Amino acid sequence: MPESALNSPDNRVLIFDTTLRDGEQSAGASLKNQEKLLIARQLAKLNVDVIEAGFPFSSPGDFESVRQIAAEIEGPVICGLSRTTPQDIDATWDAVKVSKKPRIHTFIATSDIHIAAKFKKTRDEILGIARDMVAYAASKCADVEFSAEDAGRTEPYFLYKVIEAVIDAGATTVNIPDTVGYTIPEEFGRLIKGIMLQVPNVHKAVISVHCHNDLGMATANSLAGILNGARQVECTINGIGERAGNAAMEEIVMALKVRPAYFEGIHTQVQTEHFLETSHMVSELTHISVQPNKAIIGENAFAHESGIHQDGFLKGRDTYEIMQPEWIGLNESMLPLGPRSGRAAVKARLNRLGLSMTDDDMAHFFNAFKQLADVKKRVEDSDLESLFRQLQPQA
Repeated sequence: MPESALNSPDNRVLIFDTTLRDGEQSAGASLKNQEKLLIARQLAKLNVDVIEAGFPFSSPGDFESVRQIAAEIEGPVICGLSRTTPQDIDATWDAVKVSKKPRIHTFIATSDIHIAAKFKKTRDEILGIARDMVAYAASKCADVEFSAEDAGRTEPYFLYKVIEAVIDAGATTVNIPDTVGYTIPEEFGRLIKGIMLQVPNVHKAVISVHCHNDLGMATANSLAGILNGARQVECTINGIGERAGNAAMEEIVMALKVRPAYFEGIHTQVQTEHFLETSHMVSELTHISVQPNKAIIGENAFAHESGIHQDGFLKGRDTYEIMQPEWIGLNESMLPLGPRSGRAAVKARLNRLGLSMTDDDMAHFFNAFKQLADVKKRVEDSDLESLFRQLQPQA
């Protein structure tokens, strides 16, 4: 088993990025091969552990993209997705085998809903397919991941049997997806805890989680999985992905970084100072904009507009910030000036612009600023300079 697939003695969580596979499945997010390569290079710079480069059997273009990434990107494990069929697994292996760290990721659904509706098979038949195809993948590649699709809605004791079987067959990572974003954190954490306690050979593989955001709980569910023993998290930049998206990498990584005591030292090796540039690249190439109030990397994530908040921030940034903007690659926090801004923020901006005045003049200036802010909503530096000139006594 590769060293990267072992349970880390220092409590490291492996970051498995699926921006180029699940993320690209966002409606309208199709990427050209060269764009995928650019993102893969940026992910390597970010120092993720695994890049899921695509689904090689799905099209000749996807096969070539995965093969090119496997050939050119060094550092992370390069992974391709496949269904549990020999032809899918063969295509995935042919695409990733040029990598120094290849991985085959194969999956089949395990919930009764999927077994009945999609496959029209029995549980025992699904278990047999999973076991046999993992063994087939393991005959080609030393690093094999198995995903139990729709694990969040799978009967737990059947899920335990499948996990035990695929580990015996050679899976080095077993992924537990909340494919349709159905579970809530306490429930999902309990599922992972049950796996850690009930699967006898679980120590031979890394347990991974892959959570979707249909109920807005993808990050919370992922963190619940980590707290209960998962040591790989599957996620995307900006949280893009099928339907409402995936767990956002930046949210998971920064939660661990900001709350180390709560997570008892569990950490990642992601170079967080590259988050903002990575976010901008993915947004630009996929044409999926980031909402302004998006956690960590949204335009407003480090912006304070309320006068009370601005005054507190100027007195001590930790009054209203739990992390430093430099941690994600942002030069500084912002104090945008508008109708809700207070005197302290306006005075601080004037001082920064080299504009000084007496307290009496400041009172007059601030009244004029408030009138302007009610009209403009956002007051820029040029507006402050113009207002300052207008209020200066004429010679």
